Amino acid sequence: MHRFRERYGLLLEWVVMALMVGLFLEVTVGIVFRTVGHSLVWYDEVASVLLAWLTFYGSALASVKRAHISCPEVVEQLPPAGRRAVALLGQVMVIAFFALLGWVGLSIMPILAGDNMVSLPWLPMNVVQSVIPISAALILVAEVMHFIDLVSPQSPGAGASALADGLH
Repeated sequence: MHRFRERYGLLLEWVVMALMVGLFLEVTVGIVFRTVGHSLVWYDEVASVLLAWLTFYGSALASVKRAHISCPEVVEQLPPAGRRAVALLGQVMVIAFFALLGWVGLSIMPILAGDNMVSLPWLPMNVVQSVIPISAALILVAEVMHFIDLVSPQSPGAGASALADGLH
């Protein structure tokens, strides 16, 4: 599973980098066109979408890398059984939240099927909003991998910090 996690993280890094480069290029082109007096109609709306996508896919990458905000100091002060219980409970709550987010994201897709972006009317809004269920699924993969790590037998010295890392 370690190899899968590394490759999964690498894939998400490439997605995030591509989105960052795309956003950089789009903003730069928008500034150049605005400077020469020919503003692009679609510039602001596309920049907003790219920033939202970068945020969602970046969250999936942060989830793989265990880089979300957490309070490991608080958890480490608990006795070992308490650490384990809090980490497992926290992980179950995170998984439940992203499962719910993915389900809600999927359920709004048919509702948005008839809507299009304002400045790019050929682009359906459900394509734009697909980032919600897709990123929720990507985060779920990362969180389930971490949950498996939490419930698996650990080496003797790995307990406290591994369990503390389980909290977002």
